[in-house]
Amino acid sequence: MARIDWDEYKEFKKLSVRDDKLEILIEFVRSYYSMTSPSEMYEVFANDDIAQMLLDKRSIDSAEKLEGFLRRV
Repeated sequence: MARIDWDEYKEFKKLSVRDDKLEILIEFVRSYYSMTSPSEMYEVFANDDIAQMLLDKRSIDSAEKLEGFLRRV
């Protein structure tokens, strides 16, 4: 399982046109880790304290809810 490289995320964030931190994180893992599966993303996010806080802020507590969020992004 991948771990989020927050230093690389910070550099990626500087170039992003988005304002939402979770949207930027999703964009980052899609680009940096080539992840496209909501299940895989959710597993990585759920095992990281900072990413888990971003999920909790939006009441995302499953891969299915993350997939629904991805549809809106």
